[in-house]
Amino acid sequence: MADDVARPLAPGTRTLLTLGAAVVVLAGVSVARDILSPLAIAVVLVIIVHPIRRPLERRGLPAWLATTAVIVVAYLILAVMSALIVLAAVQLSAILSEQDEAISALAAQLGELAARLGLDEQAVASAASVFDPATLLALAGTIVSTVFDWATAFFFVLGYVLFMAADGSRYARAGQVFGRERADSIERVTRFNAGTRRFFVVGAIFGLIVAVLDGLLLWWLGLPGPLVWAILAFVTNFVPNIGFVLGLIPPAILALVVGGPGLFLVVVIAYIVINVTLQVLVQPRFVADTVSLSYSLTFFSVVFWTFVIGPVGAILAVPLTLLVRALLLEGDERSTWLRWLSGDPEAV
Repeated sequence: MADDVARPLAPGTRTLLTLGAAVVVLAGVSVARDILSPLAIAVVLVIIVHPIRRPLERRGLPAWLATTAVIVVAYLILAVMSALIVLAAVQLSAILSEQDEAISALAAQLGELAARLGLDEQAVASAASVFDPATLLALAGTIVSTVFDWATAFFFVLGYVLFMAADGSRYARAGQVFGRERADSIERVTRFNAGTRRFFVVGAIFGLIVAVLDGLLLWWLGLPGPLVWAILAFVTNFVPNIGFVLGLIPPAILALVVGGPGLFLVVVIAYIVINVTLQVLVQPRFVADTVSLSYSLTFFSVVFWTFVIGPVGAILAVPLTLLVRALLLEGDERSTWLRWLSGDPEAV
């Protein structure tokens, strides 16, 4: 009986147990998303601004002053991003209110087109309801409400950033404290921090370029609220692969409402030329090289983390995937094959 108890588990059984444990953990993360999402945002934000500490400390400034600088910069980033998102949401609601008659006319035209195509009454009603002003205004109200909910959640982010930035000074000395004893773990954490930082720096640079070009284009075309769509283009640029589509749909629909099919096609074609060139063809190469993730895994991570923790998961998909790889794969010699499949060049 003792021999049976001590017998190691078969590889297949270990795999099933690991998968089962992963499902339980992810289910718990999904349930606690309202708590964990602000925490994840704060972690990423502190990782991004932490290098500000180094030149200050090299110049002999006290640690508390370097920590204060990190907190101030992090808070400024939060304040600017929050203000831009709230501004975009409020202006979106105003634009939909101003275009009420044009939206109603387009809904009627779509209903007539669906009827001429021989669709049944339910399909005609569905086609018309897509551009029903009440539906769009309700959607805008939902967006504004969601934004203010996030503004409330940002109070938790502020607290997390404060304490994490304070702990960052102590964590930075881990290599001196533990030496070779934890060298491998410290190296993995350092690599994860660097990859996360580079991903958001690259995303911010390309996002700013895309936002300026899209905003100027829509302003030149006379589309209402070019600033709103520029902000949307900047934010959605942090969503790998599909961010371009998310940023295109609202201004394209508005172009159809305001200027008809002609303006709609101009906006779509211009977005394809600008955004596909930068966001789909150029930026993913920089992202893949920066974080060492394969194109397939990058795309899947957006879908997966959005399902687990909601919309924030789309923006934090790459850092979260890097974290899972650092914790579960990089410390296991048997996972070389999986690391190589994920795009890690150091796996071979």
